Amino acid sequence: MERQENEKKLEISGGETKREEANLVHDSSVDYKGRVPIRAATGVWKASLFIITIEFSERLSYFGIATNLITYLTQVLHQDVKTAAKNVNYWVGVTTLVPIIGGFLADAYTGRYNMVIFASLVYLMGLSLLTMSQYIPSLKPCNTEICQHPRKLHEVLLFVALYFISVGTGGHKPCLQSFGADQFDDDHLEERKNKMSFFNWWNFALCCGLFLGVTVIVYIQDSVSWGVAALVLTVTLAVTIVTFYMGRYCYRYRVAQGSPLKPMLQVLVAAIRKRNLPNPENPDLLFEVPRSEKSSQGRLLLHTKRLRFLDKAAILEENEYPSGGQKHSPWRLATLTRVEELKLILNMIPIWFTSLPNTVCLAQAPTFFVKQAATMNRNVTNNFKIPPASIYSLGAISMLISVTVYDKIVVPILRKATGNERGMNILHRIGLGMLLAVVAMFVAALVEQKRLDYADPKAMSVFWLAPQYIILGIGDAFSLVGLQEYFYDQVPDSMRSLGVALYLSVIGVGSFMSSSLITILDHVTKKDGRSWFGKDLSSSRLDNFFWLLAALNVLNICVYGYLAWGYTYKNVERRVVPGDSSVTNGNDQSMA
Repeated sequence: MERQENEKKLEISGGETKREEANLVHDSSVDYKGRVPIRAATGVWKASLFIITIEFSERLSYFGIATNLITYLTQVLHQDVKTAAKNVNYWVGVTTLVPIIGGFLADAYTGRYNMVIFASLVYLMGLSLLTMSQYIPSLKPCNTEICQHPRKLHEVLLFVALYFISVGTGGHKPCLQSFGADQFDDDHLEERKNKMSFFNWWNFALCCGLFLGVTVIVYIQDSVSWGVAALVLTVTLAVTIVTFYMGRYCYRYRVAQGSPLKPMLQVLVAAIRKRNLPNPENPDLLFEVPRSEKSSQGRLLLHTKRLRFLDKAAILEENEYPSGGQKHSPWRLATLTRVEELKLILNMIPIWFTSLPNTVCLAQAPTFFVKQAATMNRNVTNNFKIPPASIYSLGAISMLISVTVYDKIVVPILRKATGNERGMNILHRIGLGMLLAVVAMFVAALVEQKRLDYADPKAMSVFWLAPQYIILGIGDAFSLVGLQEYFYDQVPDSMRSLGVALYLSVIGVGSFMSSSLITILDHVTKKDGRSWFGKDLSSSRLDNFFWLLAALNVLNICVYGYLAWGYTYKNVERRVVPGDSSVTNGNDQSMA
């Protein structure tokens, strides 16, 4: 009788323990007091909404400036089209490359939340300088209404303000998105599915900011003043920074774990030292630490068959077998998880390179597409004319609709049809977006040919540009969202800010490539007597440039398709979460 009572007590105690485990989040994150987070009180949508709010504000500012910057440079600073386009591309390039530094520092030292706060304040300082350059008399372009010779001081302050924004973006963008995704537990089925939706709704908020930036903000710039627009952006960002700070009690935080590059170098050194050893036929013989010792470092990775040379770093030699708790030198023996983390990064390099030509196409939307719009008939009514940069809103609208339809209709259908949690593999989604970018370049070339045929381009409606913007917007819903998810999900867990920075670097390098391509083609085509990039669009041949981009991207898609076909995705050991019906172990390839 006593034995039965004891067994019953143990059963009750075990049930209570399981319930307690289900109520806590054991994914190596902590709450604002450094404790294990309570699932019901932290994370998921209630936390991510605070984070999405500040993303909306930042994108409102960025696109409100970026899409109309070429207009400011040509009309206020009187730069020619080629110089202005290159300056815009350089700024966009720096803005999307600096996040590599910010992402690395956040993952290694500061943590994501602290970096977002610091970077947001730097961003706010840049917007404040931009506002000052429009209101302080000695800093304004000039004191007259019509400004033929703008002050050099104003030009210097303008670019100082812009590059302050670049530095702010460098800490803001890679950390904010990864911090938002950190609010969902990968080992909990429902939270894992919600994380997949998070990337779609993140881009929904991004597109809302983009849409208002290229419509409301651009309209204020063109019809009221650049100063009022800058002031609106400054105040909006200040309000959302406060909002973001107010949500700190419900966030889940990841503790910085030191430089992620050193362990990878250790794997490479260990593999070289053991290069003469044969690989074991059974990967279970490779060295790995127990789960109990690894819990604070994130999830364990299972073995993959790619890059088998690196497996040698995890081979246990006779003198390395555990004895008396003795520590192994990481320069001689690496864990299987560390080996697989290095494989992940090396596997990403070809995908990163083959993503670049696609972003060269995207770089045309805020530069040459906007200048095309400026030469065309933009009248909607006798009293209202669309600002050139506002035509960009068509891409934002198409992306908004595409993201919503994809998340709410297409993904559920594909999940039932394929059994894939994501609906379709990440790389397939990116590839579809690349194809649509090629179609957009074909359409852009045809429209530009038609525009050049008009004796007066003003007779041609600006809505002829709608198809290329809409197709590019739909393509972004697949390629850009897919790249965000790919670089966040497929990097090691300790490098997720850096992973988002790698995604941004694709856009940045694509912008630099666009500028370099313009310079090279300008030099080459001048020899034939007519450069593709003249002082204005009437003396240019942008249609040839668009045809070339379409052809280069077709070739690139062939290479990308070959890489995607045999790609090996992240292979994660799934942890058991009480109350979760997902599998405990499995290859992420089925869901990626």
